[in-house]
Amino acid sequence: MSNEPEIKRWTAKRKAELIKQVFRGQLTLAEIARKNDLPLSEVESWMIEAESGMENALRATPKDIAEQYESKIKGLHEAYGEAMLQIKFLKKLRSLTKQDEQGLVGR
Repeated sequence: MSNEPEIKRWTAKRKAELIKQVFRGQLTLAEIARKNDLPLSEVESWMIEAESGMENALRATPKDIAEQYESKIKGLHEAYGEAMLQIKFLKKLRSLTKQDEQGLVGR
């Protein structure tokens, strides 16, 4: 553990400062975790969040967070709708197949 005071709440600003040190090559994720007595997985998740936000930050016109979520939700709704159609199709196919089998047995 480091000699620095214990931080109880990790704000976005504090996380960003540490992750910037990784991008600059000043520290590794493991060093940050060790110096701040944090699980490596937590620091890795900060890095993933930073990387995912980078693309948006570098756009000519960045999307606002709500717009990003709306876009993701729309895609998930579309995927859900497709999955439901496939399920309905497969159920209908199964019922028709069973009817055909019963018709053949009854002859």
